[in-house]
Amino acid sequence: MNGVVEQILIAESAGQPLISVAEAELVPGKGIEGDRYFSANGTFSKSLLSKGDFEVTLIEQEEIRAFNVTTGLNYDNAMFRRNIVTSGIRLNALVGREFALGACRLKAIRLCEPCAYLSDLLSDQVMQRMQHKAGLRAIIRSGGAVFVGDKVS
Repeated sequence: MNGVVEQILIAESAGQPLISVAEAELVPGKGIEGDRYFSANGTFSKSLLSKGDFEVTLIEQEEIRAFNVTTGLNYDNAMFRRNIVTSGIRLNALVGREFALGACRLKAIRLCEPCAYLSDLLSDQVMQRMQHKAGLRAIIRSGGAVFVGDKVS
């Protein structure tokens, strides 16, 4: 099973729009350098700290496209507030498993289900139509640089 990193998205603090970057540094135990959760400035930083799965979130490009087609909406990737957008790989199948993100190793901990915060930002349809499709939460086992275009396997 191989996929591709389509986009890397970060925001410096809670509520700020996510910006697309060509590369990012992944740090075990911290997250993505420059992102709100790396510096514990995310909306859910306190609640996620005890769960230990705040480091990286991923979502499938295919699920975003399907959502837009089904709803007639036109949300871009950043609006779903996940860090890494992938294509060509079923992320749900990775839960509980280690995988490669470029030269880095991650472990998928659990699905990153849509929440009321995301629903309030976008649409009530997010909660209904993105259940079990909104990506996953992962921790970094071995860090390093990740680039748009890197393989996910």
